[in-house]
Amino acid sequence: MSLLHHDAGRAARAVASHFRDDFYACLRAYGDELFELTDALLCADGPVRTPVDLTLLPEHRRGHGALYAALNEGRIDVGRLRRMLATLPQPQAADHRLVLAVDVTNWLRPDAECSPDRLFCHTFGRGRDQHLMIPGWPYSFVAALESGRTSWCQLLDAVRLGPEDDVAEVTGVQVRRVVEDLIAGGRWREGDPDILVVFDAGYDAPHMAHLLDGLPVEILGRMRSDRVMRRPTPTQLEYANAYPRGGRPPKHGKEFRFAIPETWGEPDAATVQVTDRYGTAQAMAWDRLHPRLTTRSAWIDHDRELPIIEGTLIRLQVDRLPGGGDPLPLWLWSSATGMTGTDVDLRWQAFLRRFDLEHTFRMIKQTLGWTRPKLRTPEATDRWTWLIVVAHTQLRLARPLAEDVRRPWERPVEPNKLTPARVRRGFRNLRPHLPCPAPAPKPTRPGPGGPLGSKNQRPATRYDVGKTVKRPESIIERNRARP
Repeated sequence: MSLLHHDAGRAARAVASHFRDDFYACLRAYGDELFELTDALLCADGPVRTPVDLTLLPEHRRGHGALYAALNEGRIDVGRLRRMLATLPQPQAADHRLVLAVDVTNWLRPDAECSPDRLFCHTFGRGRDQHLMIPGWPYSFVAALESGRTSWCQLLDAVRLGPEDDVAEVTGVQVRRVVEDLIAGGRWREGDPDILVVFDAGYDAPHMAHLLDGLPVEILGRMRSDRVMRRPTPTQLEYANAYPRGGRPPKHGKEFRFAIPETWGEPDAATVQVTDRYGTAQAMAWDRLHPRLTTRSAWIDHDRELPIIEGTLIRLQVDRLPGGGDPLPLWLWSSATGMTGTDVDLRWQAFLRRFDLEHTFRMIKQTLGWTRPKLRTPEATDRWTWLIVVAHTQLRLARPLAEDVRRPWERPVEPNKLTPARVRRGFRNLRPHLPCPAPAPKPTRPGPGGPLGSKNQRPATRYDVGKTVKRPESIIERNRARP
């Protein structure tokens, strides 16, 4: 082992040890149990099936009653934990900027009639590839992405969406809080490139740019292929030459219809790249395009003049897809303007990196067992979710320290290129070298419990599923709803 590698390992061990101490300080009630439960998540052999199985591991020194008491009644200082995650070393993109990805994944609970705050969650591929709406708890995650093909990312925040929440407003507040924590933690300084926040087609990118106005961020979002945008507002000279008879100057330029190539015109930037996975990738970009907003939907409560939110529209066309499907064109909109060809390539490559978050979702669900517990209250699911986030973060911090504990038929992998599941296999060997602030449990005797054969005389309350607040969709409905 070289001295440089030894120093890097010692620095990584110090960061992981400091994180474990800070995490224990965030636990306000049932802290010892919650800390040992997180260690059991990391040291279990194979996927987590049920939480009660974790109580049988040597890393978990308390009984199963303490486990359920901690999940139901424990307290975690979530604000301090968020700030602590933002101060950790963050991955960066190829141009040395932070790239954040935002997406929603669902904790499905179709049979939990006694669990409140459930919503109808959209699913695909269940029941002969059908789109089904299944009751559950949707969670919005924010993660920092790495550059290149990888299954790693840094989870920074998780928020459960409730029946009264507007997804765009909650996401805007969530991203704003994460960015402010990154700035306060010293991960972004004056003069650094703007933080790139990547959204999928489920979010309206211009609306998110309006909600995050005032922050050093750039919004990059996917657009539907049937959208219509407008070109920049013509100057007075351009308008006078086009309409010599005069008239009221227009507020928007000509239409840009995604589905009609005749309305596109010449792009302001065009690039061609040859990739291994997608073949030839052709990108075209048009500068200063904006949507024509109306006082409907997300802008129904906007009483002032509607803004003009300009950005760069990017069209990406590839030869093939890794799955063998038909490669339809991909439309992206960025809140930045004046891009060069290099900037355009960095944007669509950063958007493709957003799918690394899907690997993280699959890992926390299938390996760490995020959606396995049959918890009744949404508060308990929030605590379990934050334990999963902390466990995944510890795997990332232990990535430079873990050795490749592989099965005989698996190929050897370099130590710093292990997947999260491979790092988890060797975490039990690393744990003795990391601090464990949770003290040993005190000997106790179980309580008497209820009388033998007694039944519960208080039936649990049943809750409806779905939104509880209907938002107006037109000005007439908005004015009627107001007192």
